[in-house]
Amino acid sequence: MRIILAPMEGLVDAPIRETLTRVGGIDRCVTEFIRVTHGMLPPRIFYKYAPELHNRALTEAGVPVAVQLLGSNVEMMGLHGARAAELGAGQVDINFGCPAKTVNKHKGGCVLMREPELMHEIASAVRRATPQAVPVTAKMRLGYEDRSMGVACAQALEAAGVSEVVVHARSKVDGYKPPAYWEDIARVREAVSTHVIANGDIWTVDDYWRCREVSGCDDVMIGRGLVARPDLAAQIKASQRGERLPAMTWLQVVELVRDYAAALQLRLEDRFVTGRIKQWLNYLRLAFSEAEALWPRARKIREVAPMLACLEEVHGPVQASM
Repeated sequence: MRIILAPMEGLVDAPIRETLTRVGGIDRCVTEFIRVTHGMLPPRIFYKYAPELHNRALTEAGVPVAVQLLGSNVEMMGLHGARAAELGAGQVDINFGCPAKTVNKHKGGCVLMREPELMHEIASAVRRATPQAVPVTAKMRLGYEDRSMGVACAQALEAAGVSEVVVHARSKVDGYKPPAYWEDIARVREAVSTHVIANGDIWTVDDYWRCREVSGCDDVMIGRGLVARPDLAAQIKASQRGERLPAMTWLQVVELVRDYAAALQLRLEDRFVTGRIKQWLNYLRLAFSEAEALWPRARKIREVAPMLACLEEVHGPVQASM
C-alpha cells in the first residue's frame, strides 16, 4: 500500500521532494521529466533533475527517487535509460502522460498514446538497455482524445517488459478537470498482469480509500493533493493503521515553505525562487484558509525576503522545527 509523490513539471523539484518526504508517509518519488531528443545529454543534466543520484538515488529522508525520461527517439531513449542507471538510478520511469501542448507538439508525453506500437518500441528499448536489476516503469493517461486507449497502451507496455504502470484517470483532453475516472483504471488493471498504480484527484484520506475501492489498486500516486496538504501521505498511513493523525497547522506549513525557500536559494536566482514559492502557495490555498488570505499580497511580491516577511508578518515567526 505505497504512496508515491507524482512528478509535477516545474514544481516538484528536489527541494520540494526533500521537504515533503521529511514530513513522512511517502514511499517513492519521481523526478520531473528529463527531455530526450537527438543528442546524448551530459551527466550534469541528470544531476540537475535528480541530485539525489549523489545520495544513492534517495532523498535525505531515505525515500527512493526514480529518474523519469520523456521522448520519442527510440534509440536515444534506450541510451538515456542506460545512462541513468550508470549514474545510480534505482528505477527508470518513462513519461507517456504529460498533457502539455508544447511537449505533445514535439511528440512527447501523452500524444504517444495515439501510437501504442511506438510506446512499445520506446519502452522495449529502455528495458533492453537498462540493467535487469533496475526496474523500468511508465506513467500514462487513459488516452489522448478520449479514454479508450488505456487498455491497449498498458498492454503494449506490459509486452515491452515494464514492471509498473501509473495510470492518471483522465485523457489528455480531460486535462485536470474533475472527475477522475477511477473505474477506467480498474479496466486497465484487469487487462494486464503488470502492476498498475492509480493516480488522479486524491485530495483527502477519504479520496484515497474511494480511489482504492473503485480502481482496485493497492498503490496510489498523488501530486496536487500532496502539494496542497503536505501531511496527506502521513494522514493516509495513519488511517491504514486505524489511527487518526492531527492535521498539520498553518504555522507548520509556513516553516516548510521557509525551508523550501532556503533550499531553492542554493540552486536558483531569487526571482525563480519566488516564482516556485508562489506556485506552492497557490496549491496551499486549496487546503488552508490562511494561504487564501495572504495570496492577494504574496502574488505581487517578486523577491524572497519580502515574501518570507509577508508570511511572518501575518502569522508570526516560526520558532521550532517540526
